[in-house]
Amino acid sequence: MKILRTVDELTRHCEALRASGLSLGLVPTMGALHAGHLSLVKEALAGNDSVVVSLFVNPTQFNNAADLQTYPRTEEADFRLLEQAGAQAVFAPSVEEIYPDGDRQPDHVFDLGEVAEVMEGAMRPGHFQGVAQIVSKLMRMTQPDHAYFGEKDFQQIAVIRRMVATEGINVEIVDCPIIREDDGLALSSRNVRLSKEQRATAPGIYAALADSVVRSSEMSVEEVHDMVVNRINALPECEVEYFSIVDAETLRPVNSWNEAKRVQGCITVFCGPVRLIDNICYRK
Repeated sequence: MKILRTVDELTRHCEALRASGLSLGLVPTMGALHAGHLSLVKEALAGNDSVVVSLFVNPTQFNNAADLQTYPRTEEADFRLLEQAGAQAVFAPSVEEIYPDGDRQPDHVFDLGEVAEVMEGAMRPGHFQGVAQIVSKLMRMTQPDHAYFGEKDFQQIAVIRRMVATEGINVEIVDCPIIREDDGLALSSRNVRLSKEQRATAPGIYAALADSVVRSSEMSVEEVHDMVVNRINALPECEVEYFSIVDAETLRPVNSWNEAKRVQGCITVFCGPVRLIDNICYRK
């Protein structure tokens, strides 16, 4: 497996693949890899001749300096996991390599539309501009045929699809299912920050969501919303930041189950100081 540290190394590697007529899959990550990330690598390997995985904790998508500071960094362990998974190359640059002029002032403002303004967009101002900034850079550097993202970040996928369309980037976005622990907790790099007690509580988030899907056949959207919020808020150290039941395509809130072809519930919960996100499909 090649470890690429500079933009020049990355572009030369990808140009050589294209010159040989090989297809390329890109898996953007911020490292601290787990089985969820590795499932994306597996999908990319199945759909392409070669795969590049990026490991980069992108400062421009953090609107909370403390969150950036505490985000886990496990580069050597990540390299071992990627090599075992069969990735042919990993791009692990410094912040200075990606942002040689500094990362405080964006060099481009993206037209991300309404999908970037709700939920995470409302709670984390500037977050999706930062996501679009780094993902667009990686796509332009690699020019992949496919790029792979996990559905745990449901809204992020909608934002990236919008960014790709408005920026005219020729790449197919592939969304991959959420990978969960046996007890239902969605895999996340932030899970390692949970205390033993918080880790025991956190699966209650998905349990509430899963139960609400079953009960939604006899309850209104509003009733389901309130049930989920009340149940999770009753868990030790848990507080719902938002729970939105939305049209999966536009991310606009729905008032009835037949208002959209696909209806998704998206939630963010603080479990102690750790911010966890999850989502579930109600109608498809």
